[in-house]
Amino acid sequence: MRPPSLRHPLMIGASALVVAAGLAAAPLRPAEAGAAPGPAASAELSTTTRLADRRSVVIGDRFYAMSTADGLYPAAGWHITGEMGGFWTPPLKLLDGIWFGLDGTWLGDAKGKAEAERHTFGFGYTRTRYAAANGVRVERTDVVPDGLRAGLIGLKLTSDRTRTVRLDVDAHSELMSAYPWGWTTPDQSTYNLPDTGSYQNGALLFREQGTPPVANAPRHDFAAYVAADRKPVSHALGSAHRGPQDPPVVCPSTGTAPDRCDDSAFGKGTGGRLSYDVRVPAGRGTTVWVAVAGSDRGTSEAGAALGTALRDPAGLAARKIASRKALAANTVVDLPGDRRLQQSVEWSKQNLADSVQEARDLRIRVTREGRRFPAPAGTVNRARWYGAGWPDYPWLFGTDGEYTAFAAVPAGQFDAIKAHLRALRDTSEVANARSGKVVHEVISDGSVYFGANDDAGNTDETAKFPSAVALVWRWTGDRRFLDEMYGFTVRNMRFIVERWDEDGDGWPEGLGNVERSGMGVEKLDNAVYTIRGLRDLADMARAKGDAATVTWADARAAAMERDFDRTWWAGGTTDGFAESIDDPADPANDNRPIFQRHWTGVTPMDAVLVRPGQVTRPLASDERAAVALAKREEPCYTGENGFFHTGTGPTSAEGGNRGPSCDDAVSAVQSERSIYSLGNGVMATAEGNHGRLAQQKRYTAANARSQLDPALAELPGAMPEILPSPDFDPPNIDRKLTDRSMVLQAWGAYGTLWPVVHHQLGLSPDMGRGRLEIVPQLPPGQSRIAGRDIRVGSGSVAVTAEASARTLRTSVNLRVDGASLVIGHVLPRGAQVASVTLNGRSVAHSLRRSARGTEVVVQAGTRRGQATLTITLR
Repeated sequence: MRPPSLRHPLMIGASALVVAAGLAAAPLRPAEAGAAPGPAASAELSTTTRLADRRSVVIGDRFYAMSTADGLYPAAGWHITGEMGGFWTPPLKLLDGIWFGLDGTWLGDAKGKAEAERHTFGFGYTRTRYAAANGVRVERTDVVPDGLRAGLIGLKLTSDRTRTVRLDVDAHSELMSAYPWGWTTPDQSTYNLPDTGSYQNGALLFREQGTPPVANAPRHDFAAYVAADRKPVSHALGSAHRGPQDPPVVCPSTGTAPDRCDDSAFGKGTGGRLSYDVRVPAGRGTTVWVAVAGSDRGTSEAGAALGTALRDPAGLAARKIASRKALAANTVVDLPGDRRLQQSVEWSKQNLADSVQEARDLRIRVTREGRRFPAPAGTVNRARWYGAGWPDYPWLFGTDGEYTAFAAVPAGQFDAIKAHLRALRDTSEVANARSGKVVHEVISDGSVYFGANDDAGNTDETAKFPSAVALVWRWTGDRRFLDEMYGFTVRNMRFIVERWDEDGDGWPEGLGNVERSGMGVEKLDNAVYTIRGLRDLADMARAKGDAATVTWADARAAAMERDFDRTWWAGGTTDGFAESIDDPADPANDNRPIFQRHWTGVTPMDAVLVRPGQVTRPLASDERAAVALAKREEPCYTGENGFFHTGTGPTSAEGGNRGPSCDDAVSAVQSERSIYSLGNGVMATAEGNHGRLAQQKRYTAANARSQLDPALAELPGAMPEILPSPDFDPPNIDRKLTDRSMVLQAWGAYGTLWPVVHHQLGLSPDMGRGRLEIVPQLPPGQSRIAGRDIRVGSGSVAVTAEASARTLRTSVNLRVDGASLVIGHVLPRGAQVASVTLNGRSVAHSLRRSARGTEVVVQAGTRRGQATLTITLR
């Protein structure tokens, strides 16, 4: 039986949350008292409770590891049941785990004397502190250098007197490819081959060699090394060697798994032990570095990675941490009225950086949702992407990355999002023979699970791709990137219009972000993002001088916009847009709206359109947006921690809805009051697009709490896939490790970075044309917000926005050459302007009406340096 989520994380079902407390957050630096924040403003978060129940991840772009916060490695994840944790170098799993014994006492073993006391998540590392064992205390640091197929574990041993201790290092291999999964055809029971173990020059070497007994399976040579920065005094090999997790409890491949297990039914690994005598000087202590390295290309690459890792492990760790501090120095915000959101922005940047993955020589194989295993259609030499989530979605997705783009650009992570979009293009071009359709899900070995030409969808990610490219071009001004991606974006929109409108009514068919029973053939989010995609394509076409595409795309979008309200507004008491139309069971094919209260009903307020000669606005009119957003804020759609996947309504014949009802419309779909970090991001963006910053705070605050609140965060600092919610019961920390949502999900950062930088600080770059608009809007009750080192084009900008009873002020320090600046401020409702000055001099200004409200804007010209706009109110 396959898990509930195959094509998309938003398919996971849910049910009331019991919250686990105990997260101790490191305090903010002096910025809390009003000083300017620094790049390391909250560089560590720690927890001391339920460490055995919390997952922890440490990630580099070519290697990652997942354990529990006590430093043990129970079986975890569900794509390959129980095998998604441990040590990985994409697309290959290396080890189930690694365990450390000190004079016979295993670190982290609750039954022993050296149990974990504290776990810390830092910028680029994790650290675990253990109780003293036999007079020796251990602090463990896990770090993964970027660009290297290896990870490092540093064990700092301290003692009050000089002594020599025996350190045992157990390792258990599981050399296994990321695909196939546990229920696909083939599955890992036939594809996975037995591992062998040996000892060579102070290292354990595990190998899996051969050709799986599966048609089209390639011969492979997988290798994993484990070694320390010193020679062992002894070693052992055998099928066990799992530290305190021997003998292992095995998860069954089908049926009900025990509450906790140590290996999977697919496991065919082996084990080994390295033992060291370590002298620990009194007071000063010593650090032992252990490395895990591997490769899907045999021992040569794996051995080289091991050698690099152990040549200067402390230096590699220091460089990784320094690189994360440098990344933290971009987009440093100061939000005196919302310090938790400020801290969330800091951690969201790190979450994005943690999510970057890279693999080589991807064999692009279209698997038809795991039902077949054909010969590869081609190869992509190198792919780099934002992994969607850990541990079960660390690979390349279309729709995930397109939402994540709206977090990546304000974070200044330009190279990573460009690489992600290139990887989507490259894999799509091979899998779909240059049709223009964007694939949905690509595993790190190149297997395309869903999104090939003959698959049913997803329409939305093909529509969103041109918008993601346009977004990156506008923020970076990178003309070469536009030129490189443009042809594919044209094919994207041609494919939708020419292939996905079989009935000729103007609305694309196919699957969207929500896949639930009773939906019509044509989905709201597909329609919304197709309109936006056409407008963004036309905008890029104007820059390219492609008049024919400009005319075609603008005309097509305009026709859809004219009919949008009439077609999609559900009417009656719903106060909202229908999530789909065109019931396949209706022979009249009458495009009757089908209203089911899914989160995609907010997308008309989420999608902003670039129209020639007009102020950018969301697709929904101000009037419709005000009604629809107010409705979605009611208890039938929004709970304590944010926006429900599917809201509640009156009882239906098919089983009813749980919770309060906000309308009279009967739905065939039961409510799903699970709260996703993406849903909060979409709702926060929709509110911000319409200037509703008081309402926006409900959703930005919810995502921030999911990272930082002691009662909510499983891994402090990591934004999860699903937040505590009425229909996600039990919560992650109380669920089996083989039945959890993601502990770290990239797209949730959309709900923090974009609202702060775009809506509140007001940045709207168009650097491809050398233009930059900065029009802030302060949240109600706040008198000052600021941000510095926000990347735009080839430089950066700092912004401070202030408000008092009679004055609004926007200060900009622009460090970009050749940028034409528009500077402004959104007026409070009902305010009138008495005077406007720029750098102390009276200046002509314009009042323009946008969806955010009335904006005062000034053409500040092409300038570099400081510009201060002061608006005096009557």
